[in-house]
Amino acid sequence: MFQKKYISLYLLSIIFALFAFQFNEIKTDKVDSKTQSSEKKYKTKYLIVFVIDGPRYSETFGDSTYSLIPRMGKELKKKGVLFTNFMNNGVTHTCPGHTAIMTGVYQSITNDGKELPKQPSFMQYYLKEKGADKNDAWVISSKGKLQVLANTKNKKWRDSYQPNSYCGLNGNGLDYVGDAITWKKIEEVFSCSTPKLMLINFLEADVKGHENKWEAYKQGIKDCDQYVYKLWNMIQSNPQMKDQTTLLVTNDHGRHLDGHKNGFINHGDKCKGCKHISLLAMGPDFKKNVIIDKGGELIDISKTIAEMFHFDMPSSKGRILNEMFEN
Repeated sequence: MFQKKYISLYLLSIIFALFAFQFNEIKTDKVDSKTQSSEKKYKTKYLIVFVIDGPRYSETFGDSTYSLIPRMGKELKKKGVLFTNFMNNGVTHTCPGHTAIMTGVYQSITNDGKELPKQPSFMQYYLKEKGADKNDAWVISSKGKLQVLANTKNKKWRDSYQPNSYCGLNGNGLDYVGDAITWKKIEEVFSCSTPKLMLINFLEADVKGHENKWEAYKQGIKDCDQYVYKLWNMIQSNPQMKDQTTLLVTNDHGRHLDGHKNGFINHGDKCKGCKHISLLAMGPDFKKNVIIDKGGELIDISKTIAEMFHFDMPSSKGRILNEMFEN
């Protein structure tokens, strides 16, 4: 009798175990299915990062009258999200700042255009994972030394999956061209194709600051404000890009504040003037007319782009700027 009871309990335990296994399999399938179907779908199909090189925050969004940036401050700000506490927490020079944007990693790269970034850029990750043509990604810069952004010293990635680039007429560290010439190149590229990813650098504010030309420095900021406005209007007038394009406007670094040795002429340390920049984000997936004072930084840009275009970027040290998305 005892033996029969033992066998019955044994059989029941087996049946229960089989039932639990099947239940877990079904549950797992449902979770996997839910995970696959819940991947966020973004409206953005094209993305441009516009870097205004080297203005102080006090002359851009730190001025409540927006006297030098009326287009961005009074019009475009209403169309997107403005991060007022955005930072370059790495080396506050041109090449290191742009490298942080492209790779999501701060590094002490030389500022002369002779050292490649240590990690691959978001453009390289995108081109590889999507199997895309290099014409789908562009680096366009008024500074020749930023040609380094198109490559990396990482042995697994070097000379592979490189975006197209135009960095000055000849693309070398000594080659600086006016922003007007760079703008013509942008128009030329868009007249022939529609890149999925693009980074643009305009130099005028930074160069005039280094030359200690205060009025020319301010005019450089005004000119960049107009170029950003022209670019946004060009996007809206393009049937393919309208309502499918994200524009991120930021800076690679700021400048020393008044009272600092050399003032606005130089930059390069960890003072507030050099570190404090801004990010204006406009696009179909973002909130409208919203100001965010939560901290963000340059290395977050690459991680956010990887999220929006659904590709992995494991080397980026940044975070996704979730707070600016509509949902």
